[in-house]
Amino acid sequence: MKKICVIALLLLSTLILTSCGGGSAKQEATAKGFLEIENQIKDEFGNDAYYTDLSITYNESIGNIVSITVTKNPESLQMEQWNQTQDNWNQTSDVTIEIPEGTKAADFMFQLNDAVNLKKLGELVEKSKIQLTKEKNIENPKLHIASVKFPDNGDVSKAEYVVMLQPENGGTTFSFYYSLAGELNDIKY
Repeated sequence: MKKICVIALLLLSTLILTSCGGGSAKQEATAKGFLEIENQIKDEFGNDAYYTDLSITYNESIGNIVSITVTKNPESLQMEQWNQTQDNWNQTSDVTIEIPEGTKAADFMFQLNDAVNLKKLGELVEKSKIQLTKEKNIENPKLHIASVKFPDNGDVSKAEYVVMLQPENGGTTFSFYYSLAGELNDIKY
């Protein structure tokens, strides 16, 4: 009897855990969904990790694909590229970066914090969808790619959030470029 109760409790716990939140692959392209993805990235790589690239690509058949280039020690000049597909992290390559003499590697990287965060990126995806629907009369635009674009020269003032949307049935990609403060800089299609 005791064994049956333990098994039932384990099954119930597993059911609750899998029904709540979910992994990155199934998160909506919203502020809440992207905040959950950020939390999963931090769980995997730590709160103090540094990034040069971060993007979320939506694929109809498998959900979100998270791609990052990350290091825990910027001054080592060694980074790793990782992809998360269907909630499994896989390292795709090792990267050695070069920086100008007399500079710090961390100046060419960003961290996920108040200045750069995925909750803001998710808000901008929502805002872009509304704008695209109003201006181009495209119903239900879907996320293609959302990313943090950090300049190679380390000029933080040039860092951007990029949101790329497509009509529900594919076609033209509409790209929205925002400052880190969330101000629209440009739209391209």
